[in-house]
Amino acid sequence: MQRRSFLSSAILLAGGLSLTVGSQAQVVNLNDAINKSGRQRMLSQRLVKAYLQIGMDVETAASKKILDQSMATFDRQLIELRVFASDASLRTTLSDIDKLWLNYKQLLVGKAPNPRDAKSLLLLSEDLLHMADQATSLLEKQAGSKGGKLVNLAGRQRMLSQRMAKYYQALQWEVAPANAHQMLEQARKEFVAAQATLNAASGTQTSIRDQLMLAQSQWVFFDAALHQAADSRNHRQSASNVATTSERILEVMDRVTDLYQQLA
Repeated sequence: MQRRSFLSSAILLAGGLSLTVGSQAQVVNLNDAINKSGRQRMLSQRLVKAYLQIGMDVETAASKKILDQSMATFDRQLIELRVFASDASLRTTLSDIDKLWLNYKQLLVGKAPNPRDAKSLLLLSEDLLHMADQATSLLEKQAGSKGGKLVNLAGRQRMLSQRMAKYYQALQWEVAPANAHQMLEQARKEFVAAQATLNAASGTQTSIRDQLMLAQSQWVFFDAALHQAADSRNHRQSASNVATTSERILEVMDRVTDLYQQLA
């Protein structure tokens, strides 16, 4: 893919860096809770992606902004979800997330990104993702509706976009776990399959269909970035391409999730 294609995505990213996630001051209903809990899953991956990019000096200013905004959003939404939670199992899960989040944040801030802490964050991000996913599943079960299931599925696509980017950047910085290639490809397959499901479920909703079409066009750029051939001469540009395209598809899928929430 030619560089100008990625540059166009970078320009789009400049307008999307302030991704306005979780703007409501409280959780208003179960589908809003599913959306926000699902967004916590995504943030568990996006934070590491941003950390790795800062460590490699890739899109550094933008990555620092992403890191700061993502931490603030995770903090705020965790409080909102704990206030909303009435189910005992959910309250316990959110309490466990809170404890792990404290350790996670300590690695994210306080000193410059480094390979040793990056490896620790990669491990913690898996635990935090698992807990956030458990909380989201509990909320979906509590809702017990097709709408809640679609909000969860659409929201999970945000996480998968950041998960793929996380593993790609970890491989670029040579801090990735041994199974990184396998996990990246698994996330890719899950993303493609879920997009097909969401397209089939969009029905006559023009706004959702339009956004899913936009997501598909952005996926072409992102997927191409993920499949760039390894070349030490273009190491930083390759990482930058993934950084920008992953943010763009995240922005679109966040809108899709919000639209499903409004329908539910």
